[in-house]
Amino acid sequence: MLRILIADDHEIVRKGVRDVIEGHPGWQVCAEASDGQQALELALKDKPDIAVLDVTLPILNGIAVTQRLRKDQPHVRVLLFTMHDDDDTVSRGLAAGARGYVLKSDSESHLEAAISALGANRPYFSAPVSELLLDAALNERKRSKLESFTIRELEVAQLIAEGNSNKQIGRLLDISIKTVESHRAAAMRKAGVHTAAEFVRFAIKHNLIQP
Repeated sequence: MLRILIADDHEIVRKGVRDVIEGHPGWQVCAEASDGQQALELALKDKPDIAVLDVTLPILNGIAVTQRLRKDQPHVRVLLFTMHDDDDTVSRGLAAGARGYVLKSDSESHLEAAISALGANRPYFSAPVSELLLDAALNERKRSKLESFTIRELEVAQLIAEGNSNKQIGRLLDISIKTVESHRAAAMRKAGVHTAAEFVRFAIKHNLIQP
């Protein structure tokens, strides 16, 4: 039995993915999450074979969850299922450890093919993503500023952009306010910004949060 976790903040999307999975013999939805923190906790507890994650999840985005899973549950194969098809987001997702990348604009058959491929321990990318990867391979890709962020800096950065205070971030991530301040300073320095408003614009531009 192939056990699959679904994480998306839109219930209608989760239902669509669940319908695809439940309509396939030998596949089972073992957990569902509406934000990245919940997705990570469920993945660590339920140990799915595959995690189908949206990129723009609240609290922890899908790329941050992918990085954490690669570190803490490397057996979990991540399929990013998202509307974002820009080179920066695709490249960061794959660098984080995703084994598949499918766009929500793709047909249902692509999602099913991707889950089948990851279930057989093979990567899968829909056609637009494959074209982006080929183009990046043929042309020198400009390195994203986010690629220099540590996993914890990315987590703090998203929570800052979502409007959380240092105290709230510390409570969500179970770290001290002093540690939050340190990560906050490093994230803003790497982003090349000086104010919270500038950081929010940076986060939106790089798909850490939705506008």
